[in-house]
Amino acid sequence: MKKYILLLGSAMLAMCANAQQALWGASQIVSPQVNDNKTVTFRLAAPNAKEVKVTGDFLPTQKIKTPFGEFDGPGTAELVQKDGVWEYTTPEALAPELYSYTFLVDGLKITDPSNVHQIRDVASVTNVFLIDGDRASYYKIKDVPHGTVRKMWYESPSLGLNRRLTVYTPAGYESSNKNYPVFYLLHGMGGDENAWTELGRAAQILDNMIAEGKAEPMIVVMTNGNAALQAAPGESSLGFSAPSMQLPKTMEGSFEAHFPEVVNFIDNNFRTIKKKEGRAIAGLSMGGFHSMHISKQYPDMFDYVGLFSAAIMPDKKVSSPIYDDLDAKLKKQFDAKPALYWIAIGNTDFLYKANEEYRKMLDDKGYKYTYYETPEGHIWKNWRIYLTEFVPQLFKK
Repeated sequence: MKKYILLLGSAMLAMCANAQQALWGASQIVSPQVNDNKTVTFRLAAPNAKEVKVTGDFLPTQKIKTPFGEFDGPGTAELVQKDGVWEYTTPEALAPELYSYTFLVDGLKITDPSNVHQIRDVASVTNVFLIDGDRASYYKIKDVPHGTVRKMWYESPSLGLNRRLTVYTPAGYESSNKNYPVFYLLHGMGGDENAWTELGRAAQILDNMIAEGKAEPMIVVMTNGNAALQAAPGESSLGFSAPSMQLPKTMEGSFEAHFPEVVNFIDNNFRTIKKKEGRAIAGLSMGGFHSMHISKQYPDMFDYVGLFSAAIMPDKKVSSPIYDDLDAKLKKQFDAKPALYWIAIGNTDFLYKANEEYRKMLDDKGYKYTYYETPEGHIWKNWRIYLTEFVPQLFKK
């Protein structure tokens, strides 16, 4: 018996040691370090490296050409080595914002081993840090009542799939018996139902703005706009599939045509205001494209529409009844006088001209909308700004 107890004790110690092994691999280097003057210091231990750079959206942007257009990409800065540790401090204080970055070690992109906070945008994984203050204070978790974020599956007969979406319910939803308005918030190309909560900080923004009385309590539904997928990469029956922007059934009408199934699922499973004045839809880039075409296809479904850096028209090769009769559908939508039709874009966005042409068309027809322009381009910084501007305008009585 004594021998058995000793063996059991040894086994338990081994299990505990194995369970705690990650603690011993922790880095002792502080990076990033947000200094008192709001400059930021980055550090990396790489004694054998010949060159180390940091690349991030806090640095002056550089143009990157892609098959989808020219984008504003993150800039780079060189680190200086001392005793095997490479270091760089921003020359000036950083403005309040959620920033992302990675290191380039002899040309190889790596994340910062001293920073466990990471996010994925399509197939890119970056570290993040927050400079608090001003608008960025909405992006942080504060000591306020918090809503609930659910990952839910629904059946789509039209797509022949069980699909996943993300649903935010505001603080107090579970303990109340009231009905809530619903805001459908859509992601861009290559994104998924995780994008707005992870990259867009949607739950934090809603929690904080509702707590301050700047936004009405609302349900927010974040769908997967890739109509051929069940869910985000690695979170469906496809297993650890690679994220990609080259996906079928994204901007050819399938997602728009099936969208009433999403609305019916939400209305059947949550306490919602089941009428036009209780629904909003908005999205970024491809999600703005979807929002535009869904809202005109179903003009009695949404009273609030937001186009964030939106793609406007489908590819010329695409043929779908969803995109037919644009003028007639827009006329019906605007004749019904939506409570808010809101268009926002950055002044260096590669979609700026398309949005300018679309606004001219609306102007020529006398359709009323609200326009909001920011500096910079097709970036999450702008889309978080647009969310904080759009949400306070929704469902005002």
